[in-house]
Amino acid sequence: MTTSEASTGGTVTTRIPARLDRLPWSRWHWTIVIGLGTVWILDGLEVTVVGNIASRLSEPGSGLSISSGQVTGVAAALYVAGACTGALFWGRLTDRFGRKKLFMITLAVYLAATALTALSTDAWWFFLFRFLTGFGIGGEYAAINSAIDELIPAHYRGRVDLIINGSFWLGAVGGSLLSIVALNTGLLAANVGWRLTFALGAVLASVILLVRRHVPESPRWLLIHGREREAEDIVASIEQRVEAEKGEPLAEPEGELEIHQRRTVGFLEIARTVFGEYRKRATLGFSLFIGQAFLYNAITFGFGAILTKFYDVPADHTGYYFAVIAIGNFCGPLLLGKLFDTVGRRVMISSTYLLSGLLLFGTAWLFDRGSLSAGTLTACWCAVLFFASAGASSAYLTVSEIFPMETRAMSIAFFYALGTAAGGISGPLLFADLTSTGKVGDTVLAFQIGAALMCAAGLVAAFLAVRAERRSLEDVARPLSAVAGKAKAVTKGRKDAARSRSSRTQGRMA
Repeated sequence: MTTSEASTGGTVTTRIPARLDRLPWSRWHWTIVIGLGTVWILDGLEVTVVGNIASRLSEPGSGLSISSGQVTGVAAALYVAGACTGALFWGRLTDRFGRKKLFMITLAVYLAATALTALSTDAWWFFLFRFLTGFGIGGEYAAINSAIDELIPAHYRGRVDLIINGSFWLGAVGGSLLSIVALNTGLLAANVGWRLTFALGAVLASVILLVRRHVPESPRWLLIHGREREAEDIVASIEQRVEAEKGEPLAEPEGELEIHQRRTVGFLEIARTVFGEYRKRATLGFSLFIGQAFLYNAITFGFGAILTKFYDVPADHTGYYFAVIAIGNFCGPLLLGKLFDTVGRRVMISSTYLLSGLLLFGTAWLFDRGSLSAGTLTACWCAVLFFASAGASSAYLTVSEIFPMETRAMSIAFFYALGTAAGGISGPLLFADLTSTGKVGDTVLAFQIGAALMCAAGLVAAFLAVRAERRSLEDVARPLSAVAGKAKAVTKGRKDAARSRSSRTQGRMA
């Protein structure tokens, strides 16, 4: 299957990518999803809990001398800054030292930081460990998306990636409901409830860390970095497990790849590749992340203030409305994810962005006319975010598959940091002013800005989105290490793939 001239610096001809992509769905793939994908639930839990318990932290007797504005302002900004910094820092290391080593380290950083947040007795301590919690979570995005896309078969990559990224909103639902319990002083003391919410995050991270021990290093990464024997052993072990589960031999892999192994790729070469050779794809990634960041801030940043100021919803009841919105967010990737692998990336990415933008324009119009109640406004937000969540999740999928293997984690990190910074810094600065005035026209303008940027990103996707559905990652973007002129297509296109699938029984996801 694999030949090598040397452990590194040699030329390798391999079918490992094709062998991974032709696998049917199996229990082993569920292990990958559970071990790697559940971290987004933790992120959703973290972000939502902090926002919802801000009022309790600022009350006398909370055990922490801090104001509500410091929690939602300084602490939130430090979490965002930590996530951006962590993404860039860990992303570079992920490309250099491997997916598994980094997704174990970044989760450990998150676990320790969130546990120490629960022990806060001073504001500076709380701020420091909110930054470090974000630092770990930011690194998770780069390491996890890289590993998932390199281990999941091409036939399922789109839907799996979307659902995993969309699971952030399951954490948001949990965070909303958990905060309701944590804020109930009849159940928990004022200085205990909020601490338990952070402690729960640490406990969940510990469980995930145990599961991750069984997730292997990416064979694709091992292969390029001169460790083809390890890659061969991992793939052979996976094939044996899948064959034993299915009770029949696997189909022959189609295509091979010839690469020149090397241990590292310089930062300047990564930059030239992403922003030079792939500048149209970089423009696509930039547009998708900026569009979704501003749409989400147009709705979610001021949703509580909008409900309380315009519809007299009690502040302690806004969590219920947010839980409903979060469910709509998760349902989008869950129900639309398969279409990204069947209808295709370009159609689905552009349509989800455009539909969510147009629906938000419609919501702004109805809101301006005074035609909405708290319930119907929430229903409108659910409709908008049903499509927007699928689109936003596809942004992460897009930047993880349209750039070469050697730049994958760094590309994810860069665009994640860019979108997070835009959404977490400039977005709140803009939308906080608009939604806090109590003027209908200002809130309408906030909606319109988010909708316009989302529609603009949808138009960019209509022209620039890459048809990556059911194609090998090496076919979508040839590795920098591939020998020029000798990289053979691992997949032969959608028609050949369909013929191949019709000749054998494909495993189906439950």
